[in-house]
Amino acid sequence: MKLSLPCFILLFVFLGYADGVIAQTKAKKTLFIIVDGISSDSKEKIATPNLDAIAKVGGYTRAHVGGERDTYSQTPTISAVGYNSLLTGTWVNKHNVWDNDIKDPNYNYWTLFRFFESQYPNKKTAVFSTWLDNRTKLVGEGLPETEKLRLDYSFDGFELDTVHFPHDKTSQYIHLIDEKVVNEATSYIHDNSPDMSWVYLEFTDDMGHRYGDSEQFHKSIQTMDDQMGRLWKSVQYREKTFNEDWLVVVTTDHGRDSKTGKGHGGQSDRERGTWIVTNAKDLNASFKNTPGIVDIMPTVARHMDIHIPKEQSFEVDGISLTGKVSATDFRAKKEGSKVLLWWKTIEKDGKAKIWLTTTNHFQKGNRDLYNLMDEVDLANEKAEIDISKYPPGFFKIVLEAKYNNANYWIVDK
Repeated sequence: MKLSLPCFILLFVFLGYADGVIAQTKAKKTLFIIVDGISSDSKEKIATPNLDAIAKVGGYTRAHVGGERDTYSQTPTISAVGYNSLLTGTWVNKHNVWDNDIKDPNYNYWTLFRFFESQYPNKKTAVFSTWLDNRTKLVGEGLPETEKLRLDYSFDGFELDTVHFPHDKTSQYIHLIDEKVVNEATSYIHDNSPDMSWVYLEFTDDMGHRYGDSEQFHKSIQTMDDQMGRLWKSVQYREKTFNEDWLVVVTTDHGRDSKTGKGHGGQSDRERGTWIVTNAKDLNASFKNTPGIVDIMPTVARHMDIHIPKEQSFEVDGISLTGKVSATDFRAKKEGSKVLLWWKTIEKDGKAKIWLTTTNHFQKGNRDLYNLMDEVDLANEKAEIDISKYPPGFFKIVLEAKYNNANYWIVDK
């Protein structure tokens, strides 16, 4: 049967539309990985061909942890603190994990897993970790404070198994656990393709603490890179075989001290200096501007179509590293009865609203009443608001723009 020209055109348009729908409905997946305690200069000294292969698809950048020095958001460069900054997109003044004891996390600042599970209960989540506390304390699985959040699959806790993994003095048992975790994650992703997965590996930090800047530490980075290669192959298999859309993000939680490389926790450039490797293709200007570990959370949220409600989004300190962004580097400074605001404009679309509250009820699970102070042109990159009618002490200010929000606190001493 011959088609007339109009019918042929209609068929062509329909098929093109169908192809577009299929492309748009490609299943989105995320794998984010934390490899512990590798400063950016340490990573750059060692050949990492597998990380380079991931970065070739997307990008590599130096990044930072530690919040903003000498301000309300200054954050210890310690492991669990960094993990929770990634999970919640906030610095320590909000998530309240100050050290590896994880005594009192503030679960009012939701993790990626809680947002994802609440919005997509039928999709699958997984954690593969060399430290049990990541799931039980930071993610808070099963706790009343997280509404008894449940993940779909977990593979962790082997550091407590001293029968199969006897604790030797050189921490080789941690390497064996890392290997077990990676092998399981590789296999599980290959066969089951969870929608959002977190892999955490510890051995590099152990070698740093034990040997500092040394051959042993550098070798552990090479071992880590081999592990990343195995995970990357599973992702590539899923993408090629099942046409899935995977976001992969690899980062570290802190750097190392400048003197020996054995310690961390302070605010030196090297302790704060980290890095991010990703396969994301739509990286924006923020990616090359030494992003923070908090920026990974909104990046994953954007990829996974996670909606963060307005009041919660006002608290997120990170800004997506992919797609369109309105403004970055938002800052505020009080001068007398005025507050001076400034930012860097990326996309100039539309105007921005400036909101202010003098309370922090959100921290205790309640609501803050925000006042609309002004509506400004983003391109101006600065504004001024009058606070003479407000009591002194504490101000929480939000710049609400088309593609992202940014927030800053003023805390009077």
